[in-house]
Amino acid sequence: MALGMIEVYGFATAIVVADAMAKAAEVQVVAIDKNKPAGGDSARVPLVMAIKVEGSASAVESAILAGKAEAEKRDLYITHKVIARQSDDIEWFARLSALGKDKLR
Repeated sequence: MALGMIEVYGFATAIVVADAMAKAAEVQVVAIDKNKPAGGDSARVPLVMAIKVEGSASAVESAILAGKAEAEKRDLYITHKVIARQSDDIEWFARLSALGKDKLR
């Protein structure tokens, strides 16, 4: 099982990118995570989002390329990484997400 991760600026961008990735290849979106970097309030877009997908190595690579193209259209792409054969020891890590943990109660 391969793991693909792409970082973009902004929540809406992350949703659009995740949609493009899921439509481009047979992958499963396993997490969408957020990170507000130090000094984020002064950034053009203060929220960094990571979209994580799993599938075959070729499907993940295709999905990442589609997601990157979608983020670049908006000039909101940061970086990406594909791990072609993730270790069982880190598989749980892909599903970690801070998204939703700050909901109002």
